[in-house]
Amino acid sequence: MGTDHDTIVAPATAQGGAIAVVRVSGDEALAVCDRIFRGSRPLAKAAANTVHYGRIVDDERVVDDVLATVFRAPHSYTGEDSVEISCHGSSYIVSEILRLLIAAGGRMAQPGEYTIRAYLAGKLDLSQAEAVADLIASSTRAAHALATNQMRGGYSEELEGLRDQLLHLTSLLELELDFSEEDVEFADRRALRETMERIGREIDRLRSSFALGNAIKEGVAVAIVGAPNVGKSTLLNRLLNEERAMVSEIAGTTRDVIEERANIGGVLFRFLDTAGIRTTGDRLEQMGIERTKASIRRAQIIVRLIDAQAAEDSDEADPKIEIRPDQRVLTVYNKLDAAPAGFRLPEGALGISAKRGEGIEALCEALREAVDTEGLYHGDPVVSNSRHYEALTAARESLGRALRGLDEGLPADLLSEEIRPVIRHLGEITGRGAIAPDEVLANIFSKFCIGK
Repeated sequence: MGTDHDTIVAPATAQGGAIAVVRVSGDEALAVCDRIFRGSRPLAKAAANTVHYGRIVDDERVVDDVLATVFRAPHSYTGEDSVEISCHGSSYIVSEILRLLIAAGGRMAQPGEYTIRAYLAGKLDLSQAEAVADLIASSTRAAHALATNQMRGGYSEELEGLRDQLLHLTSLLELELDFSEEDVEFADRRALRETMERIGREIDRLRSSFALGNAIKEGVAVAIVGAPNVGKSTLLNRLLNEERAMVSEIAGTTRDVIEERANIGGVLFRFLDTAGIRTTGDRLEQMGIERTKASIRRAQIIVRLIDAQAAEDSDEADPKIEIRPDQRVLTVYNKLDAAPAGFRLPEGALGISAKRGEGIEALCEALREAVDTEGLYHGDPVVSNSRHYEALTAARESLGRALRGLDEGLPADLLSEEIRPVIRHLGEITGRGAIAPDEVLANIFSKFCIGK
């Protein structure tokens, strides 16, 4: 991952639009643009944050009429002099402008190079930089809110607050070393414990939010389970509004787990259509049932589908499945239109006809209500990045060791050494305190697209 100050160029918009933007950034950005831009005045003499009409030329040939927006260091995304050229969206025009800019002294940007420059210039912390990629990839309202909150500071400020408190604690402990002969205690041990325990609770709260954050980012896993021929594949097709799973009246048609995604109420759901659960001697069907059980274990929501026609035969209609306490279960009776006379839904159950589409809206509402995103939409900090979760976990383990050291009466210098790893792990999330190692940066920014 390059960290030099070459002038870099790249398209900042996707292909196919009526308008495209080409971004130029670096010490020579204005000079490079002036070699191919013809306006009423050179961009090098333009004031910051101004827009200028002109033409991109190749010798005497006009490539396009454009608008050039000038940003001056340090008040730009990368902290460098920058120009954004707005041109027509033709792929030919964009490629010609890029070719001319490179010939004029620029070079093509690497994936994520603009954002890594913003990070190195202190415009973004590391967690905010990662949120840029998440924002670009967001496909639902919830994922957009998650990335936006993080990019605007999200839990960065909270983490920095925790880190600052821990730095204050270590400074008090280390101050005691300067007065070791006088046996002075600057850090009251009871107050120290209260502060450390409170920090531990805040770290635990952030860690516990990862289940929601990761589900929103990757999709909330929903396992549709039940007996063979209960209508699981028909329900999946209905939820997706298209024929994605094979439907047959022959029991045991689905032999493997089928996964499809759908946006319901601004939340991405990953629906797992599973093999019907029953006792069978068919080896292939039994393998499908084992995969069904594995899908149940990794799902956040279980849709327990029961055939209303055979509801009285509970063993056949509702096979027993193991469910964790943290999993949400929706009991749904299918084929309600063919239920025997006098059939009544049990309390809390939903009734549908997947074949006719009856009750599907109510089921979608129940699925949406099973994912609590209200706090997210109000800016509550939610962790969605596995790197952040791992760092928080390491910080919590280190804090636990420091608390045990406090119980054992460790001297101030050793206790301070136990607290310092907590500070380091929290700093890994935002990148504060030290520039992250090159391999960490390369791993993070390799996921970016060119131009971001």
